Amino acid sequence: MSVPYETAAYEPPESPESPEEHLARLLGRAMNSFELADDTIRRLDRALAHDSSLHSAHHSAGLHRETYRHTWLLADGSALTLWELVHNTAPSRETQHEVYEDEEELRTATVRLPLPSDAPDFELPVWVRLSPLPEPLHAYVLDNSADHGRRLLRRAENADRPGEDVAALLRTAFAHQITQAFGPPCRAGRGRLCFSLYEHAFLLGDGRRLSLWEVEHTATPDGRHMCEVYPSEEDAREAMERRAANLR
Repeated sequence: MSVPYETAAYEPPESPESPEEHLARLLGRAMNSFELADDTIRRLDRALAHDSSLHSAHHSAGLHRETYRHTWLLADGSALTLWELVHNTAPSRETQHEVYEDEEELRTATVRLPLPSDAPDFELPVWVRLSPLPEPLHAYVLDNSADHGRRLLRRAENADRPGEDVAALLRTAFAHQITQAFGPPCRAGRGRLCFSLYEHAFLLGDGRRLSLWEVEHTATPDGRHMCEVYPSEEDAREAMERRAANLR
């Protein structure tokens, strides 16, 4: 039993596809693409990255059926999946493509195919490069993000700032968002200490999300402005407390 990789639709393009190009190719070959909800198409129009994988296949007596999972990473940090059914069970034996929003719909469509039952399916693990994205969700901006990450680390003055391993990851960033964290920006102390905390959230080239936490403050001996960068919100808030305690 083998998987028919000769299907033209799955020949890798000469150059990497954009999320928009991949979606257009999928919808262009699916005979039922008109059934997709308008809201789904609108959400996919804002996709930042995509990945596809063979999910399962069935081969018997000259007939074949494959299912593919197509996943897009959206601008708000969420992921959206479409399921594609490919088969040659029509009387003409021509390969046909169908697309579904829900895996249950995919199963229903698969069951109706006139395939012999003597050849069991095989299923492959779904390897999707997009990692689960924790809350909060972000509205990322495509704006020279790798350079933004470089400048963020360059202006950090704390000795325990993220090192070269993080810098290397940031060189693959293609989108980011800056969000000011909730909490009082100033607190009483010797004089008046001002703190601001920002999350810099990056989307990396492999689909992962990386956040760095920037503390801007005046808790210095001469009251000058200082920037520090930490790998987590907890580390950043602990640093703010230490700085404030040292100047009380």
